[in-house]
Amino acid sequence: MSITQNYKLNLIQWYPGHIAKAEKKLQEQLKRVDVVLEVRDARIPLATNHPQMNDWVGSKSRVLVINRLDMISPQVRSVWENWFKSQEQVPYFTNAQHGQGIAAIAKAAQAAGIELNKRRKDRGMLPRAVRAVVIGFPNVGKSALINRLLGKRVVESAARPGVTRQLRWVRISEQLQLLDAPGVIPSRLENQAAAVKLAICDDIGEASYDNQLVAAAFVDILNELQETHPHLLPPHPLLSRYEVDSIIHTGEAYLQVLAEHRYKGDVERAARTLITDFRKGLLGNIPLEIPPH
Repeated sequence: MSITQNYKLNLIQWYPGHIAKAEKKLQEQLKRVDVVLEVRDARIPLATNHPQMNDWVGSKSRVLVINRLDMISPQVRSVWENWFKSQEQVPYFTNAQHGQGIAAIAKAAQAAGIELNKRRKDRGMLPRAVRAVVIGFPNVGKSALINRLLGKRVVESAARPGVTRQLRWVRISEQLQLLDAPGVIPSRLENQAAAVKLAICDDIGEASYDNQLVAAAFVDILNELQETHPHLLPPHPLLSRYEVDSIIHTGEAYLQVLAEHRYKGDVERAARTLITDFRKGLLGNIPLEIPPH
């Protein structure tokens, strides 16, 4: 039984007012935008694909940014690169916190500007800076990406969702302007399997989910991946970290065993520690999604 079947949970009940307002303003600003930089989480590139993204992009140029490159292995990156190319998409892998892959993003955005100004010139219009927008779920690294493109910290960036709360234009250079937008989530997340992964990766607000349910789901996802794609995972990450094997337990049972083994029966503490250790990379580079066959 897959994780999709196991976890029919109404985990995500979170749609802050500032996101609803920002999304309305974003749709208004999109009329002025030439290029969309769509930022996703490398651990869950499919779950961080906003279902309305294609409607928002329309005929505009699109740059697909897969951030948090440091949290997946080179083998996983290669598998995703090949899959995206089979879908006729070019993924740009970045580690925005450390500046890796940023130059290629700037080059791709500026290339779109060259094409834009060629069309303007053909119509007898003067050239102008290309206008790009950075869109993605909360906490996927949008603000860190903008700061790296600019070469200095101009927008607040932190490892938690909901830091950017309003739209703001930032001039990167004479050739490029960027619109920094708050993280956007659908008003309803119909795909609860994807919602679980967003919660595990901290790409959605903590108030929207139960830590124990999310931690149990993480163990079940990990067990499933160890059965189907063991070559793409670090060896027995939970056994190495906690001296408790996950493969022989369901997620819920594993939390109980882990709590007894290390935290005097405190299941909530076990759940929080497990999720935090994953997010910090202390369990190794673990993807939660592998491309569909």
